[in-house]
Amino acid sequence: MSENPIRVGRADDAERFLATDRTVWFAEAFAASAEEQLVGLPEERRFAAEMDGGDPGTYAGVYGVYPLTLSVPGPGAGARQLACSGLTWVGVHPDQRRKGVLTAMLRHHFEQVHEEDGTHVSALHASEPAIYGRYGYGLASLELEVTLGRGATLTAPHLDEAAAGITTSLATVSEPDVAKRLRECHLASAGLGSVVGQLSYYDAVCSQFPEELRGKEPLRVLFARRDGVDVGFAIFRRTEKWERARPSGELSVWALVGDPAAQLTLLRRLVDFDLIGTVKLGTVGVDDPLLLWAGGPRATADVATYDSLWVRLVDLPEALQARTWSAPCDVVVEVADAYAPWNDGRWRIRADAAGEAAVERTAAESEVFLRVEALAAAYLGGGNLMAMLRAGLVAEQRTGAVAELWHGMRTPVPPTAAVGF
Repeated sequence: MSENPIRVGRADDAERFLATDRTVWFAEAFAASAEEQLVGLPEERRFAAEMDGGDPGTYAGVYGVYPLTLSVPGPGAGARQLACSGLTWVGVHPDQRRKGVLTAMLRHHFEQVHEEDGTHVSALHASEPAIYGRYGYGLASLELEVTLGRGATLTAPHLDEAAAGITTSLATVSEPDVAKRLRECHLASAGLGSVVGQLSYYDAVCSQFPEELRGKEPLRVLFARRDGVDVGFAIFRRTEKWERARPSGELSVWALVGDPAAQLTLLRRLVDFDLIGTVKLGTVGVDDPLLLWAGGPRATADVATYDSLWVRLVDLPEALQARTWSAPCDVVVEVADAYAPWNDGRWRIRADAAGEAAVERTAAESEVFLRVEALAAAYLGGGNLMAMLRAGLVAEQRTGAVAELWHGMRTPVPPTAAVGF
């Protein structure tokens, strides 16, 4: 037993929780109260690790959970929304690194999700991607950062008529009801792989503190409306820049949400702002129509690829049964899961032609061998199990078993990128 055991539980001191976060991320302390800065993160979903000794003004580690909905494969080419625990605010005090604090907090998180009715999946954005695969998170979606030049041509002849019926209007995030409008619009247009938070999450998105805004434009929202109803939005900020006495500003888009016609309308407005030389768009899915509208990757100024959402199947059978399957399959998988031992072992996965699956314990001979993060990576249809087989990350005893499983899990289009949380 450790001489200094780690205790994980509710963080009942907001100031201490925030001080720990500021220490971990070497961030400036803000004048606003701790509760103002923690807006969107419910008090009952703030957790901390404690050890004897150390700085009494901070915790050994902290983490938080945003209640989210995650859009998983649904009937046809659609999606269905499931409850998801959005792991966030994760940090270990620099004095307590390499002592098992993160492991203790993640075990606590998995147990909390396991005990919560109706929630079987955890998800996060990784600050360091090498960390979370060790704990069973699989990289479920990718995102692009795309840079367009001012006045870029976006061609979509079969969307022009629908786009003509959409108007745009500019707002700031501090205006009344903007957070509510953002959430309602996001929920209505959420595609496969999207995460949507509670209203308090959008309150957090709209929160801006003076220390963050030194020399920066306040966040703006460009809403797209059809028949008086919000159908899309872009959250962005402009940075002033001049080169040889000519305007060369940058417009950075944090999120672009809406159906294709709404996104097209918003993009055409964004690439036409005065005093702007480049438009940089984050959170772009790998199969996003933006690249097709622009004429392909080389028609853009730049494209970079990053990891987006990492998914963890905390309750494996319930999670697999909650999504729609694309093809029938009947496969016995041997799953290795060291951090959620209730998942470890042999499971028979049977999906029918209607897309419904049954996942049950079995004593039958294993046909596929994998770690839980491999199934998590494939959960949204993004991680290719056949590629994992070639890479030696998955093995099969029965030839064709991995292909059968992958055909059941794959989707017509890959998951989109998920907004940060």
